[in-house]
Amino acid sequence: MEEKRGPLLKQEEEPWRVLEFYSGIGGMRYSLMKAGIIAKVVEAFDINDKANDVYEHNFGHRPYQGNIETLTAADLDNYGAHTWLLSPPCQPYTRQGLQKQSGDARAVSFLKILELIPHTKQPPNMLFVENVVGFETSDTRAKMIEILASSEYITQEFILSPLQFGVPYSRPRYFCLAKRKPLSFQHGVCNNKLLWSPSPLFEHNENTVSDGWDQPPLNWDTLIHSCEPIERFLEFKSSSDQVTGTDVSADCSGALENIDERNLNTMSQYVVPLSLIERWESAMGILVTFASLYFMHFKFTSSILFII
Repeated sequence: MEEKRGPLLKQEEEPWRVLEFYSGIGGMRYSLMKAGIIAKVVEAFDINDKANDVYEHNFGHRPYQGNIETLTAADLDNYGAHTWLLSPPCQPYTRQGLQKQSGDARAVSFLKILELIPHTKQPPNMLFVENVVGFETSDTRAKMIEILASSEYITQEFILSPLQFGVPYSRPRYFCLAKRKPLSFQHGVCNNKLLWSPSPLFEHNENTVSDGWDQPPLNWDTLIHSCEPIERFLEFKSSSDQVTGTDVSADCSGALENIDERNLNTMSQYVVPLSLIERWESAMGILVTFASLYFMHFKFTSSILFII
């Protein structure tokens, strides 16, 4: 195995260089932008042609569409990335699926990417992994933690719900934050733990982890009373009726006014039919809003990823 160089540090004014794996239509990239993080996505990776069409339309950059299982450690070193964002396929872990975990072909590429880390000359400083509830009990997650620990990473894992951030949607998700030593987290009490947060994240005591954080809450929906009304996120009205502030709905409402007829024709092929929304609305998430809020609470700084 080749000898590793020191941490891939950057100058204070230099943006974080980011690799976005399983990029989809760009939810992670949009979240970086919404959170005000100074970062540059040097490459995105996704196998889905339609998703890449939307990504290219949104950001003017078409993701790498080859099989990421063919990437080598040298390929990844060439990007000089400080941070990796990974949102691998959830089907091997979802409760509605077969739950084959690492035995599912869709889990293979994620593990192969992680297995390259010990062979890179410049491992990433930080990783951010997102998936469905169910991933936290999988053998894929166990292998991930084993690889990260042997590669000198500290991890913090959370099961969080949009309800904790004022978004009226109760589906919890799994998140893993990882930093390579000598980097560290501001709140070390959460190091190498998997925590369920049964209350709004920003209200916790920064020096202690309260009892029950390692257990799923009995009812996420008790937080619904502290959420913003759903119309703040979904209803676009006239400019005089728009909600003021920095919420996503206001930003999107303004953007909609500037879409020309050509763009509308281009975008129409990606519109989800109302009948499909009505059929599957309970399984759909406010994903971009949700991811943006997480990045606002798990911000990148010049030296550490910390929890506000």
